[in-house]
Amino acid sequence: MPRPTVRLLDDVRPDETDHEFLPGMSRGWLMPWYDVVARFRRLGRLYRRTVEVAGVGAGQHVLDVGCGTGNLGVQVLRTAPGVVLTGLDPDGDSLRRAAPKLRRRATAPVTLVRGFAHRLPVPDASQDHVVSSLALHHVPLAEKELLARELARVLRPGGLVTVADFAGDHAAGHGHGSAGHGSGHHRPGRHQPGHGPGSRTHDADNADGGIERLLTAAGLVDARAVERMPLLGDQVVLVQARRPSSPAVDVGVTGTD
Repeated sequence: MPRPTVRLLDDVRPDETDHEFLPGMSRGWLMPWYDVVARFRRLGRLYRRTVEVAGVGAGQHVLDVGCGTGNLGVQVLRTAPGVVLTGLDPDGDSLRRAAPKLRRRATAPVTLVRGFAHRLPVPDASQDHVVSSLALHHVPLAEKELLARELARVLRPGGLVTVADFAGDHAAGHGHGSAGHGSGHHRPGRHQPGHGPGSRTHDADNADGGIERLLTAAGLVDARAVERMPLLGDQVVLVQARRPSSPAVDVGVTGTD
C-alpha cells in the first residue's frame, strides 16, 4: 500500500520575500546539523512531552507552527495514527529535510508550508490542535500577537493550543518584574541548539506568564502553564489554552462555529 503524500507548498507572498526570520541554528548553513545536535541534546523528551500534554487523538487535524525539520511532527504521527498534519516554517530547506521523515510515519496526507506565523495556512475553525516547540522565542512580540489571533481563528471550538518554549526568566532579569515585555527588543540567545552569543532571540517576552497573557489577549481561554522542565541549562515551560466552545464568545475569527 503506497505511503500517503507529503506536499510541499510555498505560501510566501511577494511582499513577504524580505521578511526576516531566525533559523533553528541561527544561521541557515548550519541547519544540516540541526537533527544531530537535537539528538545530542536529547530534545526528544521535550517533543514527546509536548504531544502528551497536547493530547492529540487519532484522525485529528494538527498544525505544527515552526515545525523546522519535523521532529515534533514525527512524534505527533507516532502517537496518533491517521492525524492530518500541517507544518509551517519559514525555512524551505528545513521543510525539505522534514518531508522524508514525515513520509515514513504518515498514515494520512501531510502538508508542509513555507510561510510565516502571522498568517497560518489553514481555514477558519479547521484544527483540533495547534502545537509548537522551541519556535516562539524566534518571533518578535508584534508578530507573536498576530500569531495568537491566528490561533484563535484556526482552532475549532474547544480546540487546544500547546506551546513549549523557553520560560525567559533569565532574559528578563530573573523575574525582575516584566522587564522586556512589550519592548520587542532582541535579546541574546544561548538556548536552542546552535544559538550562540551572536544570535538574537525574543525569549524575554515569555517571562512572568508572557505566553499565557499572549493567548488570553487573543480570546483563548484557560491559558495556563502545565509544567516546566529543565533543558539546555534553562527552563522550558509548556503552556496550553483552548478556543471557547460557546459560539457566544467572540475570539475574533471570521469563520462561524
